[in-house]
Amino acid sequence: MNGVNDNGEDASAFGRLLLRHRRAAGLTQAELAAASGVSVRALRDLERGRAQAAQRRSAAALAEAMDLAGEDRTRFLAAARDGRRRTPKADDDPSCRLPPAVADLLGRDAELKLVREAAAADSPSGVVLSIIGHPGIGKTTLAVAAAHALADRFPDGAFAVDLRGMDDQPVTSRAALEQLLRALGVPAQQVPPSGVEQQHLFRSLLTGRRVLLLLDNAADEAQVRPLLAASPGCLTLITCRRALAGLETGRWVWLEPLEPAGATALLGTIVGAERVGGEPEAAAELVALCGNLPLAVRIAGNRLATRPQWSIAYLAGQLRDVSTRLSSLAAGDLQVRSAFELSYRRLSPAARLAFRRLAVIPGSDFAADLAAVAADLAEDDVRAYLDELVDANLVQAAGAPGRYQLHDLLRIFAAERLAAEEKPEDREALADATLSHLLGTASAAARVFFPDVLTPEPFGSRREAAAWLDTEASNWLAADRAAAQQGRHREVLELALAMHWYSDGRTQQRPWHEIFTLGLAAARALGRRREEAVLLDFVGWARYFCLGDNEGGLEAHQDALRIAGETGDRREQAWALAYLASVLMRIGRLDEALARARHAVGLARELEFWLGQGTIRNTLGAILRVHGRLDEALAVHRAVLADVESRYGEANPEARRFFHATTLFNLGVDLNASGGWQRAASTFREARSLFRQGGFRLEEAQVALNEGRARREVGQHAFARVCLQLALMAFTGVPLRWERARTLAELATLDLATGDPRAAHVHRLQALALCEELGTEEARTLAADLSAGRVGRS
Repeated sequence: MNGVNDNGEDASAFGRLLLRHRRAAGLTQAELAAASGVSVRALRDLERGRAQAAQRRSAAALAEAMDLAGEDRTRFLAAARDGRRRTPKADDDPSCRLPPAVADLLGRDAELKLVREAAAADSPSGVVLSIIGHPGIGKTTLAVAAAHALADRFPDGAFAVDLRGMDDQPVTSRAALEQLLRALGVPAQQVPPSGVEQQHLFRSLLTGRRVLLLLDNAADEAQVRPLLAASPGCLTLITCRRALAGLETGRWVWLEPLEPAGATALLGTIVGAERVGGEPEAAAELVALCGNLPLAVRIAGNRLATRPQWSIAYLAGQLRDVSTRLSSLAAGDLQVRSAFELSYRRLSPAARLAFRRLAVIPGSDFAADLAAVAADLAEDDVRAYLDELVDANLVQAAGAPGRYQLHDLLRIFAAERLAAEEKPEDREALADATLSHLLGTASAAARVFFPDVLTPEPFGSRREAAAWLDTEASNWLAADRAAAQQGRHREVLELALAMHWYSDGRTQQRPWHEIFTLGLAAARALGRRREEAVLLDFVGWARYFCLGDNEGGLEAHQDALRIAGETGDRREQAWALAYLASVLMRIGRLDEALARARHAVGLARELEFWLGQGTIRNTLGAILRVHGRLDEALAVHRAVLADVESRYGEANPEARRFFHATTLFNLGVDLNASGGWQRAASTFREARSLFRQGGFRLEEAQVALNEGRARREVGQHAFARVCLQLALMAFTGVPLRWERARTLAELATLDLATGDPRAAHVHRLQALALCEELGTEEARTLAADLSAGRVGRS
């Protein structure tokens, strides 16, 4: 009975030697365990052949306990060594072989690096790494690629098991253990009957070995916990749509959609790089419509590859239709919708309801309070459902704490489920309630910024109101657009009117031209002529001040002035005249600007100081300065400043801080123009501090630019450079090219003053390039000064 133990089981060569020497020493398994430190169960597994050999230290301890010496000891340790070398590979059992690596893994270099780094870590219980993400995000593809890339580090085998976690009946832990034990060389008849014994045998077989284990498509923590390769030197890779947050030990790699370049490259590997290169814009649109989701891109690529007569633009055109996009993303047995449905079916009924109702949220991300409105559920309940949805990777946690987001394709899927599972009148009521909540809250939040609103109700503070408007911007803006399309004119008009004072100091943060244009259309649809004039002024301001469109601004303010005159609205006439004066000053029609400004100031006496009178008077002072009438300009701005100080209690702190800073800025520019550089510098510094306190970064930068010049003129060169660098960092983007050009020109002048002609040359060339792009009259004037050496040239 060579090779068979007393139980009729096949024993390894080491196991037979162990049994013979133990009996020769007259020791029971318990006595040998006590003497060697090797457990009774491990000894039993070795003697029965369930384990091939003991590790080096264990073998030496056993030899010592059995008093082996000379040739017996040498043969015993050699048998242990040979047994360890004969560890089965994945090829020994086809059911546990690694799947073939995907040849076109693209755009996952960073994630692959994370897996490599995790695999190199030391852990007494092995390394456990879960790859988590949306359905179709490419979890298995990355895991298989990583397993193949790391296989050489694990000489004792690389094994894979598909746990079929999304099936109605996932693979049980016991069935998976049986597969793994057979792959590790345990004959089927020697696999223990109980799950606990299987786990112990599995762990004992891994002891001292370096094994990589891929557990693909896991269902939950309970399924994978018994399967972890929890031994030093081993690595367990898990892919799952759930977060598996309950694992006691582990690390996570969260997969996001591919970057556009990676998604386009993936498309190219499927349809051919030449085909993608021939239609680059269509290819970029196609992968964007796929949400850069690898499964969706692969399906789109397969459809194109099997339809060579189709252009990429043609398929992109099909995907533009949201109602048919998921149906179009199907090729053979690959379907994006099916991938989503598997996860959706495994949700609790309440989480399914919450998920599909999230489709009525119009913006890009949301918090639990808005989700509760959309789902018509209690907020505390919704938080629990969102946790379940995040765990299922149907909803993602957004960048900010407490915020969530839906992938574009999952949003479409949610809308499909909503349409299929809820009554039309219920869907309409949910969408209506969500839009009403967003528009009403946005209007209420914006109104607390009116200067004469002293208490910020219903918010705890203006900072809180501003935070809501900033955080929920994508939602209230989308709600505004949707309401305009649905003819909800009253709400659209109220929102636009409410945004007037909030827009001050936030010129580049929101699409004010669109917001006010929608309000203007609503006023006209309602026949509200007075509000039409107001909104024309808002639109004009957005055109000239935010977009640099002076001619468009001029036209809108002329229309506003005409309608305000026809309706007898003297207040709005004052505003229209002041806006017109500002635009006329910008385009060089100074006499007209001054006349309009004086007329506006006369009418503005009917306005409260904080609600327009002070602003209009500041406009007159600015025009007087540009006219060269500096004493008059200084008098106007000093009078306004005196009124600011005497009327402090009539406005809320945020409004008076902003207007105080604006008036100081105007006064500083007057002082600069009159050569009072030192006083200008200190005035600018005070204005800059106030703007910074209010969080008005662009206004702070405008002041810093002017302060930089004043500091240079008085020889405070280091201070001047700090100011100008601050301004340069803020002036980025197309709308701020003029401000950036002016700052660069001022830096060039400062460079020459500090003896750095090379830096001056660089800054001068950068300023000239921006002036050429702009092509405006003021840009041409600056360019001429730069070219003639009047600015920034030695």
